[in-house]
Amino acid sequence: MASDRTKHLKRLRKLHRSARGWSVRAGLLTGATAILAPYSGLGLPDAFWAAGAGGSIAIAVWRWIDYRAFRALPVPPEPDPALAGAMARDKLVGLVQRLPAGRTAIAEFDRQRESFKLRGLTVAEPWRRLDRAATMLSGLVGRLGPAAESAVLDATVAERQLRDLAQRCASVERTMRLGPAGDALRPAHQALAGQLEQGVTAYEQFVTAAASCVAEDSAAVGNLTDATAFLRGVAEGLADLRTPQAAPRPQTA
Repeated sequence: MASDRTKHLKRLRKLHRSARGWSVRAGLLTGATAILAPYSGLGLPDAFWAAGAGGSIAIAVWRWIDYRAFRALPVPPEPDPALAGAMARDKLVGLVQRLPAGRTAIAEFDRQRESFKLRGLTVAEPWRRLDRAATMLSGLVGRLGPAAESAVLDATVAERQLRDLAQRCASVERTMRLGPAGDALRPAHQALAGQLEQGVTAYEQFVTAAASCVAEDSAAVGNLTDATAFLRGVAEGLADLRTPQAAPRPQTA
């Protein structure tokens, strides 16, 4: 996407070329009129030559006025390279998303990028399992029917919270690697990793129950209900974990 500075300079060059072009046309027509009118005498064709010359002169004058007025405007500054790169990326993403499989390709690229960032951390394996289960669930949503819309919504909320928990756990683990001072974070990291493992397991159980429901298993409905309740409980626990608890007020005598 062109920046404001590029558009401004391009417009300035266009006005300059237009002013010079009309100046040349006006000179040619005026010279032709000055030579041909006395040479062949005044007549109807000479009126057209004179009109063309006068019109060209007027347009040339207007073009030079527009050019000088636009040249007096301040030129926009150079764009920030980071901002320009972000704008170019957004434009490319928008173009790709218009393709038939563009959205799927962009989503897959984002998943691979996030997985690469977590490489070497303990959350990499739970994240991979969550990705795989989420991909499987996306292929089952259209076959579960309207009765399972609430359960799918609970699974969507739980997936978002699990991904946020994984990012928090990864941040703690990276901080632990800075030095001996990070050993104090080990209990917190273990607690977050345990909650992530429990949440991913509950999510996988939900996806398994959803697949059984699609397969028209006789016990599928009950299994899906139980898995949804378990997953909802895990999601509520994660939400409570994110909500800061108010400090107890000291009792007055």
